[in-house]
Order: sequence, then structure tokens, then C-alpha cells
Amino acid sequence: MLREVRLALGSNLGDREAHLESARVLIEDSIVQAMECSPVHETEPVGPPQGPYLNQILRGCTELDPAVLLARCQAIECSLGRKRVERWGPRIIDIDILTLGQLQWRDDSLTIPHPGIGERIFVLAPWAELEPEFEVPVLGKTVQQLLEHLHHRIPEESGR
Repeated sequence: MLREVRLALGSNLGDREAHLESARVLIEDSIVQAMECSPVHETEPVGPPQGPYLNQILRGCTELDPAVLLARCQAIECSLGRKRVERWGPRIIDIDILTLGQLQWRDDSLTIPHPGIGERIFVLAPWAELEPEFEVPVLGKTVQQLLEHLHHRIPEESGR
């Protein structure tokens, strides 16, 4: 069954733009059809001290089930040199599954929709440029509404 998928990309090591480009190419080759991309945003990191991230949201269609989708995303990360060393630590590439159609999924390795969507300006800001009126499953609010809510809660972060 073909479903819309939304993925978040992030990179803060090395040639960040090249890492995002490589990830987009591999994602389009092995995961999604009819891919659309948000503009790239530079954001401050969350977690331990590290350099700024480049973040981008991708939207497309996929026939993959959640487990295969996760495996392909992790295989792409690995092929681009990602090492999972430190939680929220610096990374060459990070690919998060945000949504998969209207699916709600939870197992030991994956939760869909991504549980942090409503709290992450670095996800919501580029996503709002791609599809501000998309209603996030489970949360019942659009991407733009979630972003505006965060801007009101954390005004000093809103400029990023």
C-alpha cells in the first residue's frame, strides 16, 4: 500500500550540505517516490556541546512497512558514515521518520508519528515551509499551529 512519508534529515559534522544531498539521493533511490524537500535550515544543537545542524524535511510516497522503512533509513545513515556513539551527540547524518500516512505505530525500536514532533523547532520550522497545513496524526494540529505554539512557549528560540 502506497502511503505518504515524511522524514527529517539533520547533519552537523563535516560537509553538512553534501551529507544532506547524499542522503536525499539515497532516499529517493530506495525509499520514496515523488520526493519534495523543504528548504534547509541551520539550527542550534540539542544535547551535548557541538556544532550547528543543517535540517531538512522530505515528503514522498512509499510502499515500505515501518520496520523496512526504519531499516532502510538506518542503512543509509550507516552507508554515509554515521556512528551511534552518544545520545543526541554530533552526527554526519540523522534520518528520522516523522509520519507514515495516518499510521500509529509503536514497538521497541520505532514510534510513528515521531514522539518529539511537537517539541522540535528544528523539525517544525523547515516542515512549515514545505506543508504548513499538514495535520500531524495524533496531535490534531497543523505543522504551522505546532510551530506557533512553540514560538509562544519559547520566544528566545523562535528566531532560529
